[in-house]
Amino acid sequence: MNSEVSLNLHALDACAAPIMNKPTFDEVIDEIAARRTEFNQRSHVPRDMIDKMKAVGIFRASTPKCFGGDALAPGEFLRIVERVSEADGSAGWVTAFGSANIYLASLPPATQALIYAQGPDQVYAGGLYPLQPATAIEGGWEVSGHWRFASGCMGADWIGVGIGGTAANGGGATAGKPLTAVFPAAEVAIVENWNVVGMQGTGSHDLKLHKQRVEHEWTFVRGAAATIDEPLYRYPSVSYQAQVHAAVNLGLARAALDLVTAMSGSTKTVTGAPRLGDRAYYRSELGKAEAALRSARAFFYEAPDAVWASIQAGNPVTPAQANLLRLSATHAAHVCADVVLKAYRLAGTAAIFSDNRLQWILRDAMVVTQHAFLGEATYDSAGALFAGIDPTTPYP
Repeated sequence: MNSEVSLNLHALDACAAPIMNKPTFDEVIDEIAARRTEFNQRSHVPRDMIDKMKAVGIFRASTPKCFGGDALAPGEFLRIVERVSEADGSAGWVTAFGSANIYLASLPPATQALIYAQGPDQVYAGGLYPLQPATAIEGGWEVSGHWRFASGCMGADWIGVGIGGTAANGGGATAGKPLTAVFPAAEVAIVENWNVVGMQGTGSHDLKLHKQRVEHEWTFVRGAAATIDEPLYRYPSVSYQAQVHAAVNLGLARAALDLVTAMSGSTKTVTGAPRLGDRAYYRSELGKAEAALRSARAFFYEAPDAVWASIQAGNPVTPAQANLLRLSATHAAHVCADVVLKAYRLAGTAAIFSDNRLQWILRDAMVVTQHAFLGEATYDSAGALFAGIDPTTPYP
């Protein structure tokens, strides 16, 4: 276990809601590792596992303190996502939605009070795209449509969908920041059609609604200013979402290197070739991979920890700081995917079998790099800001 994570586990356990036979964080990690094949076969992380993740505080990590949540420093939560992802990429991806309540902080406080009336451990998931048109009605909207990529929806308590139109305060769906309508999960139909090569266990199924009414008070613009005055909600929410997904690849890369390192002392292969540890190219490439992972990881945590310290000192987040948040996340996601690929290659023919975990890790890691917040366009936008010019694409 990463020492940085272990420092926060007692705090997580202490803050978690008391339940019968409440597990420890380590026990939850062990169970995730033991059940990852099940998650893959089910195409989602089942609710009993979600309940155990709730019990150790994962889904109150971004709940406002005024509603009984932890509102953890981003760096603390990112380390938790990383640790879970070592055990299973899909579970790490679902863990990342423990940060999603920062979006809900843009809702009116009275609406948030209703969301947290049953406690701070609320799971929010969203299927925002493609944006669907909504019909204006008195006091709100009538919503119908079909949305994709609703990761974690099978275990969610609340689900948001992206709609067109104008928000009650005169704002609206802007580039990269859609108007989101929030519903109790029971009111949203889930179309179980998630069939992919990697991240099968995330349960990123489609969503459907038909003429469902939603009041303006239950809508918000993603990335809009929070209505809660606590430090976490002054942290850039879109940057945070990029980071929590990139943290999955940190965990996957660590797991991949640990697996291939453990193979170094194995007996000679069936062909009679030397052990991996006796091969110069293996030792050299393993050293390069370890250096790449540790360097990317250092930059990845340096950025949010610096921004958090600045926020704690009462300073607003600057564009330069936000740029580093996005750049460090994208860099980590892509470097770690390269590390995973290197580990796969070093493992040789052992890695080609379907029951070898390196197969899963490789597929999951490549999915992370496909996320819209972690694409190659980030480098272009980051470079534009370094050069003192406006990015060509929206870059919050």
